[in-house]
Amino acid sequence: MNILYLSVSRIDLSESGIYADLVNCLIARGHSVTLLTASQRRSEKEAPYYGGSLTHIPVRTPNVTGKCSRIEKGLGLLALEHCFLSAIHRHLNGAEFDLVLYATPPVTFAAVIAFCKEKYGTRAYLMLKDIFPQNALDLGMLSKKGLKGLLYAMFRRKERRLYALSDVIGCMSEANRRYLFEHEPWLSPGKITLCPNAVAVSDLSLSPAEKKAVRHEYGLPEDKVIFVYGGNLGKPQGIPFAMECMKRAAVLRDAFFLIVGGGTEYERLRLFCAGASNARLMKTLPKRAFDKVVASCDAGLIFLDHRFTIPNFPSRLLSYMQAKLPVLVCSDEATDMGKTVEDGGFGWRCPSNDTSAFVRAVSLCLEADRVTMGENALRFMSEHYNVEAVCDGIERAML
Repeated sequence: MNILYLSVSRIDLSESGIYADLVNCLIARGHSVTLLTASQRRSEKEAPYYGGSLTHIPVRTPNVTGKCSRIEKGLGLLALEHCFLSAIHRHLNGAEFDLVLYATPPVTFAAVIAFCKEKYGTRAYLMLKDIFPQNALDLGMLSKKGLKGLLYAMFRRKERRLYALSDVIGCMSEANRRYLFEHEPWLSPGKITLCPNAVAVSDLSLSPAEKKAVRHEYGLPEDKVIFVYGGNLGKPQGIPFAMECMKRAAVLRDAFFLIVGGGTEYERLRLFCAGASNARLMKTLPKRAFDKVVASCDAGLIFLDHRFTIPNFPSRLLSYMQAKLPVLVCSDEATDMGKTVEDGGFGWRCPSNDTSAFVRAVSLCLEADRVTMGENALRFMSEHYNVEAVCDGIERAML
């Protein structure tokens, strides 16, 4: 089938990731994919690519991710529909598609989806990776009153229209699915299905000798149990709580914390780590270097702000599982990620507003059989987060 894939993320098909592996899997199964990705104003212009089963059209857009103000991001999100519709008119006027595939964020693709369904007669498949604007409401970035209330109401209307236009809504976990059933009862239950974060599964773990060499290369302690957090360092991760956790865990002499990433809270973390003997901060690394560093560590960390009422399920979990690391999930009560790692035999969970519980969980990890738990992690990933199963689900949606 011919698939139109819309994304605000830059997708590098030469590197593994939840979106790149999905596109590559679809193409390997004989489907043709036309990929429209946002090329933000801060980045260099890219030329369209036409080759066999893949067409890639970069869409020039305002800045909507990374380092940009809330106002710039908000206005940019609202402009996305116009940018993508213009690109479709310019480059795909005579094309035909069977399916339009897209993910949240953003929720501002409704007009684009409506146009594609009318023009091409396609089915529409939403991969629900983010429940916005409720997540922004949870963290106080939006409210139901005043100017922020008007913005919330506007984005909420767009969210509901996007759900209505979507023929299938793929949720990351059972908790995500239940959330939609409970909060959007007007949706037909038949259109809500599971579509977890998934990649082409491979064993990225390192031998003890390789781990030692990588730690030496990056100046990491060779005699400590290293807990690694990798990814965005922003409000959703509850960074102040994470810093307090690391501070309290200083009593555990064998534990060391490595943070790798970037975001709005980077500077705050930098100042904290400069004065901490048990923690280190590294800037964002290229993916292959990041995977190598992660595999040299002993356990992965997930942090989610305790105020969330929506069930987040960060894709960073997959990096830890492929490196055969057990995982400690510090989260809100809404997500089922903590239950997943415990039921799968490869991790622990604690509330993301209880530092004492965090220290107890770290203590359990220090004493655990982390090798066996790491094996459990990769096995669970092969069974539940394999991109082949996601492709199966997308193909079934076309029946």
